[in-house]
Amino acid sequence: MNITHASFITLPVTDQDRALRFYVDVLGFDVVVDRQMPPGRWLQVAPAGAQTVFTLSGPGMGDFVPGSTRGIMLATTDVDADCERLRAAGAEVSGPDELPWGRMAGFSDPDGNSLMLITEKKGL
Repeated sequence: MNITHASFITLPVTDQDRALRFYVDVLGFDVVVDRQMPPGRWLQVAPAGAQTVFTLSGPGMGDFVPGSTRGIMLATTDVDADCERLRAAGAEVSGPDELPWGRMAGFSDPDGNSLMLITEKKGL
């Protein structure tokens, strides 16, 4: 096997513009690709410098169900500050909670895709 990384993760959304505003304006992601192609708009975002990007898949771009993605873990240097920013933007946030491996919090994007934030404990 010669796999080096995950290329992209699909996040099914109902409104790509609304999702784009959330991922760029709230989470601080960069737009990697935004172009029209059959059968629809190919829209990808990612944290600066990330190898793996997120495809914001809108209607007509596959058999995906908006809000069905779960278990994506985003590493952050300050989970508490990020939770405050998410709450200020109107997102529902659970946590952060202190766990043996770090501080974690959960939140959902505007379509209900579930994501997690973690500030990992050093030395694990």
